[in-house]
Amino acid sequence: RLPKLKLIVQTASLKDHLDVAACTEHGIAVAAVRSGVSYSTVELTWALILASVRRVPYEVQQLKQGVWQTTVGTELRGKTLGIYGLGKIGGCVAQVGKAFGMKVSCWGQEASKSMAREAGYEVPASRAAFLEDADIVSLHLRYKAETHGIITAADLARMKRTALLVNTSRAPLIQEGALAAALKQGRPGFAAVDVYEDEPVLGGNHPLLKLPNAICTPHLGGAVIEARGRRYEFAVDSILGFASGKPVHVVNPEVLGRR
Repeated sequence: RLPKLKLIVQTASLKDHLDVAACTEHGIAVAAVRSGVSYSTVELTWALILASVRRVPYEVQQLKQGVWQTTVGTELRGKTLGIYGLGKIGGCVAQVGKAFGMKVSCWGQEASKSMAREAGYEVPASRAAFLEDADIVSLHLRYKAETHGIITAADLARMKRTALLVNTSRAPLIQEGALAAALKQGRPGFAAVDVYEDEPVLGGNHPLLKLPNAICTPHLGGAVIEARGRRYEFAVDSILGFASGKPVHVVNPEVLGRR
């Protein structure tokens, strides 16, 4: 339907939403960001962890209402940080946990477990043990068909009543509706999420927003001025390079020879 289309610029990492093979077949060049570490997501993950264990949002609101110290927080040192998926982001989150004096435990595919062992992190005997022993579980899995709903209601029920589940990756990693139901039942005791099944969430219309033991942010993982600047620079560079006959960032360079 777009016979004149020559270039598509994807300003984030290339996921399954774009059919590169079809673009190549039609002679369309695709420029895309190579997958890298989203440090802003790493930082947000820790912002959510710290805000949760020290009850920051609640205490701020209480202080505004004239109330002084209504909760008792939790110290991170000596606790177990469970990283589910030790990729680029999960690896950085783990490093911060180690700096806090936490014991780092990892689960995931064999590649993740091998990297965990090399880094000196603990790899439990089973997935069940990983979930049962962790004080904090942070999800850093890539979302795909195989990981859809990988965290089930039964998995959540294994977690401690004092545990925190953090999801800054993708909402469908968790079985739909399971997290809100689990939080109501008290296992895990707390959750901090930045992602939802249907976005944007408007009008406060999401079950997690109604729960006192959940901290929810509006997909702020990449919402930093530095990341926005890099994306716009990438787009402009890609367009100018293509227009000048010196294309950059093209993931299907085989189409360039046809032009």
